[in-house]
Amino acid sequence: MLLEVENLSVTIGRVTPLDGVSFGLDRGQILGLVGESGSGKSLTALAVTGLLPLIGGRVSGGAVRFQGKDLAGMKPAALRALRGRRIGFVTQNPMTALDPVQRIGAQVDVVSRLHLGLSAGAARARTLDLLTQLRIPEAAAVCEAYPHQLSGGMKQRIVIAMALAGEPELIVADEPTTALDVTVQAQIIHILATLVRERGLGLVLITHDMGVVAQVCDRVAVLYAGRLAEAREVRGLFAAPRHPYTAALIGCIPREGMAPGALTGIPGAVPSVTAYPPGCRFHPRCPRALPACATEVPALTGGALACLNPLEMPHG
Repeated sequence: MLLEVENLSVTIGRVTPLDGVSFGLDRGQILGLVGESGSGKSLTALAVTGLLPLIGGRVSGGAVRFQGKDLAGMKPAALRALRGRRIGFVTQNPMTALDPVQRIGAQVDVVSRLHLGLSAGAARARTLDLLTQLRIPEAAAVCEAYPHQLSGGMKQRIVIAMALAGEPELIVADEPTTALDVTVQAQIIHILATLVRERGLGLVLITHDMGVVAQVCDRVAVLYAGRLAEAREVRGLFAAPRHPYTAALIGCIPREGMAPGALTGIPGAVPSVTAYPPGCRFHPRCPRALPACATEVPALTGGALACLNPLEMPHG
């Protein structure tokens, strides 16, 4: 398996915002990591990419294994060599990922120079090839531009090019279409999915858009308040969700021909990390909550479902 996240817990200061998260990913697969804001998606991305120290966090339990090697036990220098070369990271805000005073070409060039040892000329040739693959017109002119001269969708393509420049085997994309219009969002997602299929990469796609997950992902891991609710193959999950939270998320997806008033919402909000409720963290918002849900933490059954009163599987 390319990536294994097993019983992962993350601690920042005195709080543990991520607790017991597990999922796996093979080459050529896309795993959607979904949940409302505050569910722990971005924290999971930082754990997988070894960037938790940037926010004062650490892996306090479990393991993140990349091709069998535990990233949590690696020294910082070894992680830096791995990140960028074998693990690419696409951030959700390209403006903070790009240096405003450096030209675009130089920012992409440096990745292949550092991780692949290419000469300046070879690195620029590789950059031009990547930009062309990402459907960026007039790639040579774009290389000479500064970030502020590009559109949001173009900047996001540049960030993807930087993630790909080291020829990684795994890409972690943290809400890569945030703040982009719908047409550009579809283009970016299509580009990422095509790259995964053609190159045999693994992609962890972090998103709050269940519609995107249904279209491009192979597997889904649903997070709620720092815990895994459900993890399954995408078709089965959308056809018959077992966790009430998963069903509620799917109920928020608009569909063609939907009757007026049929679109549902989820009452309440994800609790703050300093105010997680006891028992199942979803129980205050759950329509299927039992008395035991307020006190008992549901165990992961089959490694894929954490619920004391799940929805039934359809028969036949």
